[in-house]
Amino acid sequence: QVQLVESGGGLVQAGGSLRLSCTASGRTSISYAMGWFRQAPGKEREFVAAITRTGTSTYYTDSMKGRFTISRDNAKNTVYLQMNTLKAEDTAVYYCAATFGNYELTEKQVYTYWGQGTQITVSS
Repeated sequence: QVQLVESGGGLVQAGGSLRLSCTASGRTSISYAMGWFRQAPGKEREFVAAITRTGTSTYYTDSMKGRFTISRDNAKNTVYLQMNTLKAEDTAVYYCAATFGNYELTEKQVYTYWGQGTQITVSS
């Protein structure tokens, strides 16, 4: 089992920045590919960004390319999401997720473990 805990959410003004962290505990001797997803009220959970096990490849939703950056520190069992130039439409609960696989990382169904989520509210 792997437990994922997100942190770093909060309230920010439009144009501001936040950095989310997701720390894994439990069975972390095996590397996982990691992803970030978000869910706004009344909407489905959508893909934000993902990173392969070694961090050599990253993936983003088109609307977030250039604004969001995913990275990881395997020594700390932590993945990060740096979010810049935040917009009101980025308001959502953000979840991190882990998967044994290293492919189709934009699809939420491939992820086995999920964090509890952290709220980000962007005020306009």
